[in-house]
Amino acid sequence: MQSSMAASCSPAASRAWAAARRSPYSPLSPPSSRHLALSPFSSSSSHGCHRSVAGAGAPALPVRIGGGLRPPPLLPAGRARAAAAAAAEGGGEREAAAGISRTLQLGAMILVWYLLNIYFNIYNKLVLKAVPFPYTITTFQFASSSFFITLMWLLNLHPIPRLSLKQYAKILPLALIHLLGNCFTNMSLGKVAVSFTHTVKAMEPFFSVLLSVLFLGETPSVLVLGSLVPVVGGVVLASMTEVSFNWIGFWSAMASNLTNQSRNVFSKRLLAADKEDNLDDINLFSIMTYINVICKKMLQGLRGIKFIREQQSAGVDIKELCVKAALAGTCFHFYQQVSYSLLARVSPVTHSVANSLKRVVVIVSSVLFFKTPISPINALGTGFALAGVFLYSQFKKLKPKTKVA
Repeated sequence: MQSSMAASCSPAASRAWAAARRSPYSPLSPPSSRHLALSPFSSSSSHGCHRSVAGAGAPALPVRIGGGLRPPPLLPAGRARAAAAAAAEGGGEREAAAGISRTLQLGAMILVWYLLNIYFNIYNKLVLKAVPFPYTITTFQFASSSFFITLMWLLNLHPIPRLSLKQYAKILPLALIHLLGNCFTNMSLGKVAVSFTHTVKAMEPFFSVLLSVLFLGETPSVLVLGSLVPVVGGVVLASMTEVSFNWIGFWSAMASNLTNQSRNVFSKRLLAADKEDNLDDINLFSIMTYINVICKKMLQGLRGIKFIREQQSAGVDIKELCVKAALAGTCFHFYQQVSYSLLARVSPVTHSVANSLKRVVVIVSSVLFFKTPISPINALGTGFALAGVFLYSQFKKLKPKTKVA
């Protein structure tokens, strides 16, 4: 019986299909007119026949010619939910893209920061060998920065700050700390090897934690404090076996750690308090540079020019020396500017960790360039210090668990 019904159904389905194609109610017609009333005795089969679901006198259900009911249109509430889901999905994608873009931007800034530091330390060491006047070299470096800052403001590459005398009074201590930090660094570089100076300066996280506790009210965890042990121990071990060890160079590097981290902590507080007054990271660095240039005590460092004239009479190539000093001053300006830009985007501790990891690159590059002799114990001490910095950066990311009352 099923075979006979299938046989009788096939011609009927063919005739219905042909009639539907000739009908004025084509697929281009409104959906409500494309109805097909089938016989109640027809049954579904593999040839596309459909059983009628309407009774006698009941309106036929809208069906497609190829079979299957048309999905009902979305109600307003359904449309709203679908739109909200699509918007949420799009917002999540935009947030993910923004996060990737920010990560890439920070990575590029850190890479440029590292490269500028490499060239600055190499050229600066070469100049300090010829002119052992760190105060004079610091003056020249700040003068180079003031040139680029003036050019930046004249070309409207960055807005000129409009500050009050009260704000300048707040910046003055930071400028003096900034000056001392760079002077101490040049003093250390002039007395000991570049690699040893940066090994001692790997203790910056120690001073960062200390100053954050004293002035920011932050309490470090036990793991963070424990990670500082290999940092301090590694620096001590490297100092005991350093060929070019000098107490002036050692304490100058330690003083540079203290002053630079003080500058980072206090500048972070100053930037957070004066966001609305056009005092951003770039302008803060620029104003401190100008204050240092016009400071009378700093201008006294120009006495070292007398030494340059003496060296000129002794046969030193002053032109080559000035080119190296200009390159060192250019790298100095831009690496300081990138450093302050990073400081405005990350926390002081994160900035300190990135600065400590930068030591690895600078140490390796300076050892290769100057062919500095390093003993196995000295390398072990440097490795301990850098490993402690890595552990410190990892433990600092861990958030303390909140206690449930």
